[in-house]
Amino acid sequence: MISSLSGIVQRIGAGYIVLDVNGVGYQVHATAAACQSLHVGDSTLVHTALIVREDAHTLFGFEQLEELELFDLLRSVTGVGPKSALAILSQLSAGAIRDAVLSENDSTFKAVSGIGPKTAKLITVTLAGKLAGIAPSVAASSAKATATLDLSNVIQALQGLGWNERQAAEAVREVAESLDAGATADLVLKAALGRLGTSKSVIGGDK
Repeated sequence: MISSLSGIVQRIGAGYIVLDVNGVGYQVHATAAACQSLHVGDSTLVHTALIVREDAHTLFGFEQLEELELFDLLRSVTGVGPKSALAILSQLSAGAIRDAVLSENDSTFKAVSGIGPKTAKLITVTLAGKLAGIAPSVAASSAKATATLDLSNVIQALQGLGWNERQAAEAVREVAESLDAGATADLVLKAALGRLGTSKSVIGGDK
């Protein structure tokens, strides 16, 4: 199993790169963003999935481990093969995928070329509850400091207090977009608790 490759970019094609690893060139299928960000001669490391079939051994590579994990999760959905999973990751960020699954918004996936209505619905159903480690998207164009916080920890804290993942994620996303720059994770948590209707006595730890 080839789990990662580190080498020099030898060639960049449409949807793939050729990575020179100690004199051996590996063709690695990659997202559009990765192909655009890399240049011939760059030294890079990619996290890889090797798909073995009777007629081919194909490598898919990702700059972030989170993308590889999402790639594997997407391939677990009936009707989503490796090429379709790569297409989804080429068009949608990890946060956007999480948001779509939590809100059961299958139209997000239907917008991806090659993903039909039935498959889009299956993605939201199959991945429900499996994306806890992925932070929700928080207004990609926002310059607020809250966009850089590890909001997944806040979501998990709310789940520990009894709310389900969808309720927690929606509350965190809403308050994170409205808070001033410099807000801390604790402040986001308290604001989310307030939006969810928790009394001040619970926030303060009083019975």
